Amino acid sequence: MENVILGFLTGGSLILAIGPQNLFVIEQGLKKNFIFTITTICAVSDVLLISLGIFVYHIFDFIFLKMEIILNIILILFLTQYIIGKFKDLIKNPKIENINQSQNIKNIVLKTLGFTYLNPHVYSDTVLILGNLSKNFAFQDKLFFAIGASFASIIYFYSLGYMSSFFSKFIRKQNIWRYINIFIIVFMIILLIFIINDTIQCLDNYFK
Repeated sequence: MENVILGFLTGGSLILAIGPQNLFVIEQGLKKNFIFTITTICAVSDVLLISLGIFVYHIFDFIFLKMEIILNIILILFLTQYIIGKFKDLIKNPKIENINQSQNIKNIVLKTLGFTYLNPHVYSDTVLILGNLSKNFAFQDKLFFAIGASFASIIYFYSLGYMSSFFSKFIRKQNIWRYINIFIIVFMIILLIFIINDTIQCLDNYFK
């Protein structure tokens, strides 16, 4: 059960980061424009990518220690860049602009797929970070972790799509994304420290 909660909190903290996909979902939610289709595509895509991340790192469990060190170093570099990006987001003030009604479902589906699968952060969050965090779990614990992370994504996207119209004035006028980004920065710094410590231990074992 604790792995379900860990997966939920980790997945939730990652997905809260403001980005083009989230802004697109908010925009279409404000217009009440194919909300179910858009949120379902986003949620299902996240579940598939989370499962991919768990599967990939389950295979890596059987790869020698040197590969684990290399993967950790890549993750450290990525997280450092990720945190720097979040600091930059604190300076910016994302706004929803140019809200235009659209009733072309084919166009909406293509845009949703584009915002989802052409966004590098979608892969880094779901595959690199979540997969790496669960790489040392037993297979059953990996599944529970994936369920928790997937549940967070499903709740987030449907809530974002259907509730954005109710909170549109709040999102436009308040500094909500600034506080969300502060939470993400703190969480990612803690995560970075954990990965660095794990890498140091791996290096010690490698050179013994």
